[in-house]
Amino acid sequence: MPGQPGNAKVDNILMTVGRTPIVRLTRLAPPRVNVYVKVEAFNPMGSVKDRLALGIIEDAERRGTLSPGQTVIEATSGNTGIGLAMVCAVKGYPLVVTMAENFSVERRRMMRFLGAKVVLTPAAQKGSGMLAKAVELANAHGWFLCRQFDNEANADMHSRTTAPEILQAFARERLDYWVTGYGTGGTLKGVARVLKAQRPDTKIVVCEPDNSPILGSGIAQARRPDGTPSDSHPAFRPHLMQGWSPDFIPKLTEDAVAANLVDRILAINGSDAVRLARELAQREGIFVGISSGATLAGALQVAAEADDGATVLCMLPDTGERYLSTPLFEGVSADMSAEELELSRSTPSCRFDAPSPPPPPAAAGGTPDPVAAPAVSADVEAFVAQLLDDTAQPLVLFALEWCEFCWSLRKLFAQCAIPYRSVDLDSTAYQQGDRGGQIRAVLAARTGSKTIPQVFLGGQFIGGCTETLDMFKDGRLQQQLREQGVAFDESVRVDPYSLLPAWLHPR
Repeated sequence: MPGQPGNAKVDNILMTVGRTPIVRLTRLAPPRVNVYVKVEAFNPMGSVKDRLALGIIEDAERRGTLSPGQTVIEATSGNTGIGLAMVCAVKGYPLVVTMAENFSVERRRMMRFLGAKVVLTPAAQKGSGMLAKAVELANAHGWFLCRQFDNEANADMHSRTTAPEILQAFARERLDYWVTGYGTGGTLKGVARVLKAQRPDTKIVVCEPDNSPILGSGIAQARRPDGTPSDSHPAFRPHLMQGWSPDFIPKLTEDAVAANLVDRILAINGSDAVRLARELAQREGIFVGISSGATLAGALQVAAEADDGATVLCMLPDTGERYLSTPLFEGVSADMSAEELELSRSTPSCRFDAPSPPPPPAAAGGTPDPVAAPAVSADVEAFVAQLLDDTAQPLVLFALEWCEFCWSLRKLFAQCAIPYRSVDLDSTAYQQGDRGGQIRAVLAARTGSKTIPQVFLGGQFIGGCTETLDMFKDGRLQQQLREQGVAFDESVRVDPYSLLPAWLHPR
C-alpha cells in the first residue's frame, strides 16, 4: 500500500508514494482566508507524477498488459519519466522515455541516473512530437506504452490516494476551493470527481498559462479515431510552466471538462508563476517549481475574491530542483554578490581578495612541519619502475581517488578513449604499510614535484593536470600517444579546460 507514514519501515521505496503534507501558508495568504498547499515534492522522486507512474504500472501488471521484463515507454516532460524510472527500477522493467529537447536538462539527467534511456525529440514538434515518437517506438518494438494522457489508471490512482488524503485532512472543516493545473488531466479528473461526489460545495478551479489558453479558448481538440491528439491545439503557445499544460488537451482533461467537474478556468501569467515560486521559498520555506508558483498564483487570486473565512487548497506539483537551468533561477548566481563580498571583507580571514597569512611556526603553537617522507622499500621502487617501463600500457596516471583535478584527466581520457593505468595512491589498496606514501616519495625524487596528479607517458614525466591539458590543447599529447603506439579516438573535439572543476572557470 503506497503512502506509508514517514517514520514507517517499508519493504521498498514505492510504499512511500503519497500521503504528502498539506501546509497552511502564513505569510503569502491574506489573513482573512485560509490558504493551504499540498506539497507533492514530498513524494520520493519529488513530484505528483510518482503517483501516476506507480498507478499505471501496477494497473498494467494486474491486467496482464505488461509482461515481466518488457520495456516500458512514455512521452514525458520529465516528472512522469522520473517517477516511471523509479518504479521500473524497483520492478525490473527497462524504461525508454521520449522528451522534447527544450525541457530542463536536470530531468533527463535524473532519468538516465535512474537507469532510463532518454530519446530527445525536436523542440519545434512540441509535446505532440514526443508523444508521436513514443507511439512509433512502442509499435515498432512491442513495448508497453503508458499513455499517461488518456490512461484511466492515472485518474484512478488519484481517486484512490490524492482525493482521500484531501477528504481526510478537511473532514470537519470547510473546503471551499480546490485549485490545480491540469497537466495530464489525471490529478484533475481523479480528484475532482471524488470531491464533486463527496464535497459538492467545493469549487474546482483549473489554471493554465495566460498566453496559451487552450481550455479557455473553447476550441475542441482535434483527435485521431483512437482518441489521441492529431495535432497541436491552435491556441497553444510556448510557456514557462513545464509539464503544466501540453500543446494539446489530454483526453483525461477533456473528460473532466465534459463531465462538468470544472467550475472555473483561470489564466496565469508566467512572470507571476516565477515570482510566487521564489516567494514560496523565501517567505514560506517551501521549495517548488514554476508550475507550483503558477498554481499558487491562481489560488491567491481565488483567495483575494473569496469570502472571509473561506478555505482554499492548492496543489504544488513538484520540487524546485527540476528548474536549475530555467528562468526560475535567473539571477541566482553561484558567485558572491556585492553584498556577500562586503560581508566577507568585514572580517580579516579566509578572503579571496587577500592572501592567506603563512602558518605560524610549530614552536609558537601553530601547525607543525610536514611529516618527513617515509622510508621507501626496494619493493616499491621496483613497482614504480615496472609501471613506467610497461610498453603495453605506456600512459600512467598517479592519482587520488576523488581529487577533482585527477577526475578532470580521467574525463579527458574517457572522452577520447585513451587507455591508461590509474594508480590511486589514497585508495585502500595502497594504504597497507603506507605504500601510497612511499610511491609519492619515489615520484617526488624522480620529478621534483610533490603534487598529485602526475602523468607519465612512455616512462617520461609529462606533468600534472594543467600541463597534460595544455599538451592536449596544442596537440603534443596526441602526437606522443601516436609515437607510443597508443590507439585512441582522434575524432573527438573537446576543450580540455572545460573539464576542470567548475569553480576554476572564469565567470
